[in-house]
Amino acid sequence: MKLSIVIPARNEEKNIRKVFMEINEVLIREKIENEIIIIDDNSTDGTRKVIEELVSENSNVRGVFRKPPPGFGRAIRDGLKVITGDIVEIVMADSSDDPEDVVRYYKKILEGYDCVFGSRFIKGSRTQDYPLIKLILNRIANNFIKILFGIKNNDITNAFKAYRREVIEAVQPLVSNHFNITVEIPLKAINRGFRFATIPISWYGRTSGVSKYKLKELQRKYLFSLLYCWLERILLKDEVKR
Repeated sequence: MKLSIVIPARNEEKNIRKVFMEINEVLIREKIENEIIIIDDNSTDGTRKVIEELVSENSNVRGVFRKPPPGFGRAIRDGLKVITGDIVEIVMADSSDDPEDVVRYYKKILEGYDCVFGSRFIKGSRTQDYPLIKLILNRIANNFIKILFGIKNNDITNAFKAYRREVIEAVQPLVSNHFNITVEIPLKAINRGFRFATIPISWYGRTSGVSKYKLKELQRKYLFSLLYCWLERILLKDEVKR
């Protein structure tokens, strides 16, 4: 089955080539048919130039160059519009995700799951240089989601996930423009009854560039997405009962 890797990138000039090289290396080793779609989300540094170089150098790389306004969710949505693979994985451009987990996700999907969600906070997982305040807020938010939706996954806000293509088609339309898309897609998939697995993953703190994640600016957007998905869950359950 063909794998589509979607990588949204904004001002990741120092990271994006490294991320591509490491992922590409494990995909070649595992002989996985693939395409790597890198979305330049209105970068103001040399990110676009690096992506253009990667496209010219590698037949499996496709570049998407967005017009304003920027937005992590908008970038992912644009990337998902052009995928041609049977399985899609969303990977961060800051080198925080482990390329070996890309393969582990893929193989888990092949076992028959519709989605694979990683967790950085279960036995076998590993986190490195995770900011303490961010960690505390992450644990509060994810446990709230876990209780609200009655799910076992305790790291649903993590962007790095894998889906069968039919899942992506079923959760449309996606409305999140920012990082809140990280909860919209998986919660919509769960609402629709798609089967998911959770596996331990590794996460490494960024060593270059600046994080685009602004918690204070995103709180309302996350709350909107959670309310939206929770109400959808109730409506879908009522339809089933009818």
